[in-house]
Formats: sequence, structure tokens, C-alpha cells
Amino acid sequence: MYKLFSWEHSYFSGKVRAYLRFKHRQGDLGPGYEDILATPELIAGLLTPRSGSGAIPQIQTPEGEWIQDSSSIIDACEALHPKYPVIPDLKTRPRQRLVAYLIEFLADEWTVVPAFWQRWFFSENGHDFSHRVFNEQQWGAVMNPGGRGAERRAAGAGFFEAAFGISDTRKDPKGVYAGLIHLGCDENTERAWQKSQHHLLECLETHFGAHDYVLGGRPSLADFGLLGPLYAHLYRDAVPGFYLRTHFPLVCEWIERTNGEGALNARQHGQKLYSLSDTGELIPRIASSDAGDWLPNDEIPETLMPVIASFFDEMWPMLVDSTKTLVRFLESDDHAETGEVPGKTFTATPGFFEHQTGEGGLTHSFTIGGIESRRMVIPYQAWMLQRIHNALLEENLPNTQKVLGNFLDQFENGRALLDLDAQLHGWRIRKEGALLFADRV
Repeated sequence: MYKLFSWEHSYFSGKVRAYLRFKHRQGDLGPGYEDILATPELIAGLLTPRSGSGAIPQIQTPEGEWIQDSSSIIDACEALHPKYPVIPDLKTRPRQRLVAYLIEFLADEWTVVPAFWQRWFFSENGHDFSHRVFNEQQWGAVMNPGGRGAERRAAGAGFFEAAFGISDTRKDPKGVYAGLIHLGCDENTERAWQKSQHHLLECLETHFGAHDYVLGGRPSLADFGLLGPLYAHLYRDAVPGFYLRTHFPLVCEWIERTNGEGALNARQHGQKLYSLSDTGELIPRIASSDAGDWLPNDEIPETLMPVIASFFDEMWPMLVDSTKTLVRFLESDDHAETGEVPGKTFTATPGFFEHQTGEGGLTHSFTIGGIESRRMVIPYQAWMLQRIHNALLEENLPNTQKVLGNFLDQFENGRALLDLDAQLHGWRIRKEGALLFADRV
């Protein structure tokens, strides 16, 4: 079986777990999977030695291969189990394929900021609405899984103090609190980030009033990507969870549907609804919208267009400028001969701290909600752009490229997404396990 090492409260674990549940329900995951709580003992003694990383989630394949990073996990499983894909086909559904990747990217690398803020702002001292005790309990369940209830909470509280300095987060930010600042979320921008998240939720509430999933009546990569921030950090955490349930009930229903557990009322994919015949016998019908499939003819739901517009209005300008800054750094004397660049992390990478903080060479200016601020450059985002680029250009299909170009022309500078060479000036980001390297090509 596949072995998934995860936490229930982990952002990217929610994405991978829901994906594996879906593939398993469709009979498209070979021998299936086991979900294993990644305790400190397992991280230190098994995961880190085998994969080179202690990051969660990780998966061990039935053949013994270790894969870390949610996108890499899904890519590997899709290649091995293609019977019921979650990524639309390039030849027949190029626009839907593009949109699935873009929304996953938005969820993974942009929405992560306000989602993390929600969890940790309401865990700080001095707030009228606080879920600190819940947060201590869910982290303590990992730190001391065999302890009694109070012991587990104490373990979580001790970890928060040691790793995050949670008693003094504003004056001396550490851990995730410092990471939020590195990502451009501070006292000047935090409300703008929340406004951005609120707008996304409003768009999704409207969309899920018409369609059960992002692309129609069947989940795709976009759904599992969005589940990352919306399940663990908004739906499960107490303060944002209350707000989500009382203002965005259709988003909550979609979360239950996509998560695939406790979803009887939510009409998850594959579920049947029943009526009674004249003789009292059960008559089944598909529960999901849109006949339980993605929309036909490569159609993009009109209700989804504001979500896609959010990517191009907010995230895309940041990515363009970030990529330019990355290229300048790579072509400077500061770039090491080994080719290594900062890894995927929520804080500045050790060894690159001076470059990724302050006015360092791997920081750049960006705008959120009309407020200009500064954030670190994350080379992993260039790797994600490469991944999208490769997925759209993996076959020489001129007509498909024309279709994609025409679709992207609706958005300012959108067509540039298809011209990665102009963005990276001959550089490529290479991934080896948990490490990233930059190479000339």
C-alpha cells in the first residue's frame, strides 16, 4: 500500500489526503493507502533519513520510493494511476487543464498567506476571539500522541513557545510569525490579505451555488489544491471555522464534499440520490451537478471567471516581478557555484536568510490591496511555473496553443504565461528531493 505521512491540521496534507481518498473510491489507486500520523519520532527516524526532508506530507510508494511535496505526490500518482484522472487532457480539454493548474497554484502559493494568518493571529495573546487552546490540542496530538488530554495540550503549548515564541509574537516574531513577515504579511498588509481571501470566498460561494466542483460535477486538481487552505486552516480551526460556516455555507458543503469524509449531505462524487417508484422501489440517480462530470466542450464555468481573474489581478504581477528578481540574483556573484537556491518553505531558508529578508537580493516589492510591501522570492514558484508550462506544452499541438492563447488574452499580460523562456532568461529550477537548484539551459 501507499503510506501517507500526514497531520490532520496540515495545509498540504488535506490536499493530498482528499486526492488519495478520491482515487481510492474510484478504484484507481492500486493497493490503496494508509494514513499515518507523522510523529516527531517518525519524522526524525524515518522521513528525514529517507527523503532528506522532515516536511509534511510525504508518501512512500509500494515500491519504496519516497516523495515529498503535494504537487509532486499527485503528479507521481497520476502517472501511475491514469484510469480516472484529476487533470484534464491537453488535447481535448486544454482550457480546463490550464485552469486546474492555475487554481492549484493560487491555493498553494498565494492563499497560503491569509490562511496561515488566520490560524496564528487567533492564537496570539490578547484577542477576544481565540482558538489558542484548540490549536495547542491539535498540535499536541502530534507532539505527544500517547499522552492524556491535558498532557497533549501541554506539549502543544510548549512547542508553540519554543518554536514560535508565541507569548511575544509582535515584538520578537519567530517561526511561522516571522515567516508571515517574510511572505509580506505584517501589520500594514494583514487586512489587505484578509480582504483578498474574503473576495475569493465570495467568488467560490457564488460558484458552488451553480456547480458542485470547480470544473463541474467531478473533482479536479483545482479542487484538491483549494482544499489545502480551506480545510485545515479555515474549516477546522475554531475562529475562522465559525465565520466560514456562518457566512459561506456552500463553501463549507464543498469542503465536506471534496474532503470525502462525513459528506453524506454534501453530494460527493459517486454518490447516488434515490427516489421511489410507483411500486416503492428505490430508483438511483447521480447526486453531483453537471451529470457528475466536468463541463463538456472544454467549457469554463462563467461563475469561475472571477476566481481566475483573482490569479491574474493579484498573484500574476507578483510572480512576474519575483521571477525577474530571481534571474538578477542568479546572474549575480551572490549565486553559489553549487547552483542551490532557497527551498520551499514558509520562512527564509537557512543559508539564504540575508538574501531573503530586509532589502536582500532575493526580496522584491509587491502590492496587495493597493498597499505596497516587500516579500521574499520563492524559487519554488518558478518551478511551479515550469510545471504548468510543461503541462501545457508537453505535446506539439499548435491549435491547442492558439486556444490557450486566446483564453489568456482575456487577462492582462496573461499570454506571457505561455512564454516561460522570456520570464526565466534561459534558467530552469531543478528539484532534487526537498532541494532546489538553478541551471542554465
